[in-house]
Amino acid sequence: IPGRIDDPNYVRIFDTTLRDGEQSPGATLTTSEKVEIARNLGRLGVDVIEAGFPIASPDDFNAVKEIADTVGREVYEDGYVPVICGLSRAFEKDISVAWDAIKGAKRPRIHTFIATSKIHMEAKLKKTPDEVVEIAVKAVKYAKSLGCDDIEFSPEDAGRSDPDFLYRVLGCAIEAGATTLNIPDTTGWNMPWEFGEVIKKLRDNVPGAENVIFSTHCHNDLGLATANSLAGALNGARQLEVSVNGIGERAGNASMEEVAMAIALKGKDMFDSQALYTGINPVYITPTSKMVEEYTGMKCQPHKAIVGANAFMHESGIHQDGMIKNKSTYEIMSPESIGLNRGNQQSGAGIVLGKHSGRNAVSTRLKELGYDLDIEKLNKVFARFKEVAEKKKGGLEDDDLEALMSDQAGVINEMWKVTGLQVMSGDAGMPTATVKMEGPDKMERYVSATG
Repeated sequence: IPGRIDDPNYVRIFDTTLRDGEQSPGATLTTSEKVEIARNLGRLGVDVIEAGFPIASPDDFNAVKEIADTVGREVYEDGYVPVICGLSRAFEKDISVAWDAIKGAKRPRIHTFIATSKIHMEAKLKKTPDEVVEIAVKAVKYAKSLGCDDIEFSPEDAGRSDPDFLYRVLGCAIEAGATTLNIPDTTGWNMPWEFGEVIKKLRDNVPGAENVIFSTHCHNDLGLATANSLAGALNGARQLEVSVNGIGERAGNASMEEVAMAIALKGKDMFDSQALYTGINPVYITPTSKMVEEYTGMKCQPHKAIVGANAFMHESGIHQDGMIKNKSTYEIMSPESIGLNRGNQQSGAGIVLGKHSGRNAVSTRLKELGYDLDIEKLNKVFARFKEVAEKKKGGLEDDDLEALMSDQAGVINEMWKVTGLQVMSGDAGMPTATVKMEGPDKMERYVSATG
């Protein structure tokens, strides 16, 4: 319902992967890729999909329109259908094009914006505060005149705007017909306690604030986008704008998976007396993350929270021992809960066998491979394992452990010794290797091969 959430503890998730996320340099998406991502966002259960910036290009218009006409009309069994949103500047032409793109959806929304910070108004817009208020009011009224009853208004760079001016422009936007007020920390400037206070003061001082939903749109320039979004929720924001994998302008946006799982795990206890929750179905987090990663070419760093390659990996021997005994010792959520399958390994799941690994982890994995060693043989294998792990980056795979086992459980074959090894390769010519070995008769033999 535009401007209203009947359950005061429910937090809407507004996903801007297809708009702000695609503004990441090099993250251009085709129309078909956008539609596929939008469909996955629907399965994920996001409340609002910002499908794009329709006036930006014909391709963007077509993508938004197709998402509105397809994903925006696919009603799930429980009655859920995502709101499809189009972004527009506060110009009539932008707003008309956005409405043409989204009006086929069952729940269309126009999101219009204008900058309100002093530096933006003076240096970029070259407008006075009075002119900015007038433009904002006209934009919201025009969107409403087109037949749109769900209008989101954003004062760009709100995080650096004068509070009194924000009270004024937002109050005028509400009076003109805005149903959601989105408060962007456009440059990632605010601290969490600072941004939370901004939301609180706006809710306390904007005329008509009780009739709209307050939203956050936080950027990650200081690495605080997720923290700022949660601070906003703590102080009454009931829509959080996010993107999958946190992609977006510059350092990106608040990460959808981080915000969603933080509320899922901590929403009942850590937001004063509010028991916050979202409509996100977390088992679709990993598939959606992988799809966005593949289609945009924007790879996640391995240590990225929730969806990074290392997010559920453990190499330290102390951690591995705890994981083998009880996974809750070092995992606050299971990978399965976000749609990540550990595979067939149960006790050793998520364990990377590297130079920091302990004896228990190596022994457990060997047992899973079918080797039940006595303590003497295990000690020999573990000693050899440590030698190899010191030199091998990325950890030892099962094949490496099999090789250690085939080496007589750690007993070095003294009958043959490698006495020389030479390998030559390059970008021209045939790679060649020569190996020399001394046999039990103390005679040296060698063989060369190419390939």
